[in-house]
Formats: sequence, structure tokens, C-alpha cells
Amino acid sequence: MRSPRHSSIVPIREIGARYREQVARHLIALDAHDRYLRFGYAANDRQIRQYVERIDFGRDQLFGIFNRRLELIAMAHLAYPVDMAAAGFAEFGVSVARHARGRGYGARLFERAAMHAVNDGVKTLYVHALSENTAMLRIARQAGAVVERAGSESEARLTLPEASFSSRVGELVADQMGQVDYWLKSEAGVMRQLLATAQEVREAVRDGRRRSGS
Repeated sequence: MRSPRHSSIVPIREIGARYREQVARHLIALDAHDRYLRFGYAANDRQIRQYVERIDFGRDQLFGIFNRRLELIAMAHLAYPVDMAAAGFAEFGVSVARHARGRGYGARLFERAAMHAVNDGVKTLYVHALSENTAMLRIARQAGAVVERAGSESEARLTLPEASFSSRVGELVADQMGQVDYWLKSEAGVMRQLLATAQEVREAVRDGRRRSGS
């Protein structure tokens, strides 16, 4: 696996079952074409919700990028299908909100998922995508994956190295960074709400004074 090419830091947080509804909202917000690229078919809202309900958070791993309002704007699903996991495979899928594209989030999520897969003993990271999903296939190629095309569909396989002290420390640091970033955004949201409430109180007081003086 090649070294990451990006230099800026993007905090990525592991997300568990309590984020299931946010995951659903994020995916449902994708337009028809993006749903087609993400799932390989024109998934409707019901099918997306069924997909989200079937996610086994005890087996699979999801990673998310949140904006300052704690809205999920990009996410990756590292899946361990039973038939593939036995052979040392894990499957990667990613989605990024349209307004958040062009920032390298897809590549960062791929790197983060690959790091987790390495430390989890996965030998090969697998991506199944439509051949027209050039963005996803580009991310895989840049990471060093071998991409094979079969008509309208393509498969990418990235051979992963053995886990090491460095990879384990790297994941611990990445986890901590994601947690701290989420906490800071949460605290900032609370502060914004307090300031907004204080402003409303001040305006109510001013309005009361004007009325009492009239």
C-alpha cells in the first residue's frame, strides 16, 4: 500500500450503531446518479433504509467526516462479508455529499479504512464499482490497487501489509483526533446555542423596556 499523498489533516471518526439514522439521512440525500454509483443500481429511499438497517456494527466498521454542525458529510463502510472475510478480504464503499467534494475526503476515508483493515489482519481490501465510477477507481489506483475491468463493472484489489507497531499507533492517533474534533464541534454547537439564546433574551429585554417606556 502506497503512502498517503495528502498533507492536510482531516479528522475522521469511527461511528457506531447510534449513528444509524444519520447514515441513512446522509445516503438518502444523495441524488439519483450518486446513488447509482454508490450502490451499483438506482436505489430508492426504502432500499437505502434496508441497506442501513442490515449494517452489522458489531462486525463491520464505519467511518465518518462531520461538518461543524455535526452533520455527516462523508462516510465509508468497511464491510466483512462472511464469504470474503474467511479468505482475508474486506470490502470498501464510500459516499461524499455533493457540496463536500473536491476536498479529498474519499481518499482520506479509503486510507483510514485501509489502516483499520491492516490492524484487523485483513490481507486484501476489495472495491467493487461501476466502471464509470472513475473517482472511486482513481482513489484505489492511487493507493496501489490492481483494477480489473469487466464491461460495465470493475474490481479493485489492494494487498495490505502486515500490522506493525507504527500502524497500530497510527490508528490510535487517528481515533483520538476524530474523537477530539467531534467533541470540539459539539462544544462549539452548544456555545452557539447559548449565544443565540442570550441574544434572544437581550432583544426581549430591550423590547420590554421600549414597551414600558411608551
